[in-house]
Amino acid sequence: MHSYRTGGRETVRDITGDCAGFVEGRGDGLLQVFVPHATAGIAIIETGAGSDDDLLAALADLLPADDRWRHRHGSPGHGRSHVMPALVPPYATVPVLDGRLALGTWQSVCLVDLNVDNAERQVRLSFLGAA
Repeated sequence: MHSYRTGGRETVRDITGDCAGFVEGRGDGLLQVFVPHATAGIAIIETGAGSDDDLLAALADLLPADDRWRHRHGSPGHGRSHVMPALVPPYATVPVLDGRLALGTWQSVCLVDLNVDNAERQVRLSFLGAA
């Protein structure tokens, strides 16, 4: 289990390095990445060129932080954080070849968190290898 401090703002956090370290030396198989929270997700996207900010902007357009949500505890618009995992699921599976993530050139594994009320996130990594 890996812990991440996401802070008090919406974030897309690149966790590719931790994922790569977890599978190093493990051979061929699959990496399963799972975030056990009702208000966070895992995305495989490009980072550093603005795509991470674009994702947050798109989620803000799709899921505005206003008073429309029935789930109303926490900060204003908190209910949208509970809907987000239907769009950005809490899991991803990445192929692993010879102990290395088989991601595309610009792909990164990212933790997506819109919940500004909970600054600590856990991510579970598991590996299923060929027998």
